[in-house]
Amino acid sequence: MIKIYDSQGQAKKSGGDVLIARLHNKTLGAGVAGQVVDHLNGSYSAVFSLLWEGSAQVEVTLVHPSEAVTVLRRLTKEQPDRIFFKSLFRSGSISQTTTCNVCLHETRQPLCNFTDLHTGEPWFCYKPKKLSCDDRINHMKGGFTRKLKATEDKLFQRGVNMKVFIQASGPANIAVLPQRKGQPEVKESIGKSGVSGYYYQGVWRALGGIKVRQFNSPSAVNQCLKGKIVHLYGDSTIRQWFEYLNAFLPDAKEFNLYSIKQVGPFMMLDNANKFLVTYRCHGPPIRFLNVPISKLHYIANEIDGVTGGDNTVIVVGIWSHFSTFPVELYIRRLQSIRRAVVRLLNRAPGTLVVIRTPNLKALTLYETLTNSDWYSLQENKVLRAMFKGLEVRLVDAWEMTLAHNLPHSLHPQPPIIKNMIDILLSYVCPKKGS
Repeated sequence: MIKIYDSQGQAKKSGGDVLIARLHNKTLGAGVAGQVVDHLNGSYSAVFSLLWEGSAQVEVTLVHPSEAVTVLRRLTKEQPDRIFFKSLFRSGSISQTTTCNVCLHETRQPLCNFTDLHTGEPWFCYKPKKLSCDDRINHMKGGFTRKLKATEDKLFQRGVNMKVFIQASGPANIAVLPQRKGQPEVKESIGKSGVSGYYYQGVWRALGGIKVRQFNSPSAVNQCLKGKIVHLYGDSTIRQWFEYLNAFLPDAKEFNLYSIKQVGPFMMLDNANKFLVTYRCHGPPIRFLNVPISKLHYIANEIDGVTGGDNTVIVVGIWSHFSTFPVELYIRRLQSIRRAVVRLLNRAPGTLVVIRTPNLKALTLYETLTNSDWYSLQENKVLRAMFKGLEVRLVDAWEMTLAHNLPHSLHPQPPIIKNMIDILLSYVCPKKGS
């Protein structure tokens, strides 16, 4: 049971606070996410699955109080353009940079409409005075406009009321006893516990659906990927997967496509094992510093260009660049990707499609106003609902970062990435009988 009090020490009478909980044993390298239930009266329950024998410690964190969530909601409603973008237009010796976004404030200045003709995804720039819309060269993050009301920043103080551990009023440790003789065995099932998996000895064990294998050597990964084409689409949290494989596999050679490091596209090929891995970032909104227009591709259009089949793996991870916008924009983007996935699976049913969920991250004031865990939590719910019922696989980055003892980070640390790659490869090369 968790009870929340305000800064005056008065018990709160309403819910809406953002709480996360985990059960862990650092010595055993064990951890599992807790399910937090909001009773809407200032009290909460954290429910845990007991998945290993021995000691376990309860850890509860207040991510944001409800008052901070109210501010985050208002910012998205009133200032969806608080992160803004720019494009350079150039023709000959004439150049001009203008502001761009999903929607722009109405002025007398005409607009360039760069809405994608296939997906219908909207994008606009103010038209430069002396140049054509066709003279657009690149896309880049313009900046961030912070417009908090007086004293509202006090709601976002790390270690005070943001990402702060809640101390236990009594013992926070429990002892999980061995199974008694004759006691019915509890089946490890996601349906009963509500969690997708847990760590034990630093290794992720999935609950239901798949037996996660360990790919601890380049030869094991090479054997799994033999004859495969793997396309990674998304933001920098998916680019991490390409970078991990590129560093881990000495025989796979990255082609120099003269791409910008942050942006891509990237490609690596293992000629001996006949596999190909590619990465491409998603289309706007994307907060990269300099993306050539020729590299701005929407994931749905990329998927429509894939032949597919038993040798093809599609990985999608798209979330962190949508946090400042109303969730309807994210829903729209996922709908277009979902339709493309449905078309792909219809024409090539053997294609493996893997979706990476959002994850928890470290929060500063800037990170909170642009990429709070509360925004990511909404995206996490939307993503799961959008792909529910489709023949796709999930990598639950949310629970994998929550259950681990490493600090939260937008780009999870290598031990977590290694576990994510093991799950991906377990989908590609499932253990016989699982």
